[in-house]
Amino acid sequence: MQSAPPDREQVSEQSILSKDYSSWRLLYRVPWVVLHLFVGLPLTLLSFLPFIRIFRVRGRHLNEHMQLWWGAGVCRIFGVQRKVTGAFPPGPQLVAANHISWLDIEVLHSISPMGFVAKAEIESWPVAGWVAKFGETVFHHRGSHDSSSSASQALNQRLAQGRKVAVFAEGGILPGEGVKRFHARMFAAAIDSGVPVQPVMLRYLRDGKRYPDVTFLENEHFGANILRLMRQRPCVAEVHILPEIPSVGSQRKELAAQSEAAVVAAFQSDPLP
Repeated sequence: MQSAPPDREQVSEQSILSKDYSSWRLLYRVPWVVLHLFVGLPLTLLSFLPFIRIFRVRGRHLNEHMQLWWGAGVCRIFGVQRKVTGAFPPGPQLVAANHISWLDIEVLHSISPMGFVAKAEIESWPVAGWVAKFGETVFHHRGSHDSSSSASQALNQRLAQGRKVAVFAEGGILPGEGVKRFHARMFAAAIDSGVPVQPVMLRYLRDGKRYPDVTFLENEHFGANILRLMRQRPCVAEVHILPEIPSVGSQRKELAAQSEAAVVAAFQSDPLP
């Protein structure tokens, strides 16, 4: 009789004990994190002050350059190499991406300046909450009608000001591999503001194969995940910036279905060379 395949938790435990992880990497990554936090973070936050952010360098505000620099720095610390296909067109967009890891935010920040829609709990997190708040993240309490209405207004305001805002359309980091269902309610802002939807596919690879352990393992909290990923050997974050989808004359469910289909097709495609 053929034995049953090992479950997800057993596979994850085996990979943690494999050559993919080494505590030796903490010897240089921990000091790097400290330097990025105590030098890079104050400089990044200062760049968002009104009398500093007005300065423009090479067509971008100073705080946008710092946002790109911060995201790229976090990626380098955690050994995340980026491969990007496509480019973000100019102008306001509702970026709709799948969600695998908290690193998704930094990967996208390293490619283009944008705000995010995030759960309200993140606002109270040290470091991540500060960066998110200064980056004009829209926070909302899940399940709260008042919070949802307020978040929608803030989201519409950002888009009306010509900004780019990203939503993780699956509604969070969900268990299991692959792309989950895109929630239609998140696409209302694009219709209300008349801006296009920009689907984006994210996936992580190692040795040319999908690398699922970059997400949270079962019962793993945020601190443990950070420590584990600091021990990992390098991986690749593959980002596909897919064709825009016009929102004018569309319904929320239609936009969600089109975006999901585009992201699923890209997720199932062969890895970039």
